Amino acid sequence: MIDREQVKKVAFLARLELTEEEQEMFTRQLGSILDYIAELQRVETEGVPPTTRAIEVNNVVRPDELVVCENREGILENAPDRAEDFFKVPRIIED
Repeated sequence: MIDREQVKKVAFLARLELTEEEQEMFTRQLGSILDYIAELQRVETEGVPPTTRAIEVNNVVRPDELVVCENREGILENAPDRAEDFFKVPRIIED
């Protein structure tokens, strides 16, 4: 269990100014966190492979395929400014 003096020491090392109420609150919160870590350390993990997440997650992505734009001219007509077959945008990087 963590006590108030340890919280004050950590706050001092972190250059934090804590009020009396904050010291009390952090003492309780850090104590709860440390109690939970102690509980997790008692869990039997022999034979359990390490993982990066609790459930398997797969990205759902479409294949990257080249598709010809059928309405190129229509799209370019909406550009505020254009140079031939390209959108023309303001320069943002100076030479």
